[in-house]
Amino acid sequence: MSPPPPQPLTNLLSQPLNLPSFPDLFLTALSVCYLFTSSSSSFKSTRHVTTTRCPFLSFPLNPRRFLKIPAMSHSSPVPNPNNKTLNLNGLLHPPRRHAFASPQSLSDWLKPRLPSDSFASWGVKPGTKNVHNLWLELSEGETSLADSTPPVRTVQVVTVRVTGKDGGILIESYQELSDGNVRKRGRPLSEKMKPGEDPESAAVRAVKEELGSMIGGEVGDVVKIDSNSYGMRVEERNSDSYPGLPGCYVLHTLNATVEGLPEGDFLTYEVDEYGDFDEKRVADQALSVKKHFWTWVSSVDSTKP
Repeated sequence: MSPPPPQPLTNLLSQPLNLPSFPDLFLTALSVCYLFTSSSSSFKSTRHVTTTRCPFLSFPLNPRRFLKIPAMSHSSPVPNPNNKTLNLNGLLHPPRRHAFASPQSLSDWLKPRLPSDSFASWGVKPGTKNVHNLWLELSEGETSLADSTPPVRTVQVVTVRVTGKDGGILIESYQELSDGNVRKRGRPLSEKMKPGEDPESAAVRAVKEELGSMIGGEVGDVVKIDSNSYGMRVEERNSDSYPGLPGCYVLHTLNATVEGLPEGDFLTYEVDEYGDFDEKRVADQALSVKKHFWTWVSSVDSTKP
């Protein structure tokens, strides 16, 4: 079967072209514009993060509750910012940069990176801690140090707002250290978090360690944590415990009620702050908290810095 004869060029030109009408073109242009606008907005919303000057610290404005704190001796990969189920563990707790064999090696590393007068006051100025304390924090994964001048100390802290019967907030007014010096506090019950610990577990442990001598018995029977009250914020300020050392504090806040507490001012005893540390020799040279002094304030006063 032979193919059909080709049509003359004049016949093709004489046939009407089926071009889209102006309304169709307009609607198509609107659709394309909407598509690009939506994609751009979605991309921006998934990348909306809060950044700070704290090393390796960047996280969404609405983090998931009760994040477990990973061990700081292991590096964590940076997650994909486009992933809406963002895992924040690696961002909230930066990897530890250094492993120091002894407090002396830590001291040698710190000396050229800190103001000499500030570093010399550690453990000497009333209310401060010494290099043995910082070495224990690093060894236990409670603290990280950025390799910078000066180094930045990053700490995860749980803050427990214990409420009383009349709505007051329990505030630790000051502490007595093992050297007999007194350190002012003026804040709710607070405790450094341990690797692998979520804020609620850390809150229960904090109540046990700092209020246990007053409440006695099993803490789980008298402590109630309000999981819906969870909040998180970051504070950047110089450390009171280690003068001259900038600090980045990731604060996890929870409300709680504790049965059996006095209605007036009272004090509690901490049996052995470093009792569970393997390095007993180093722990003996570190300054520890022996007494906690507590008072009740109104909820308004408790928000003051």
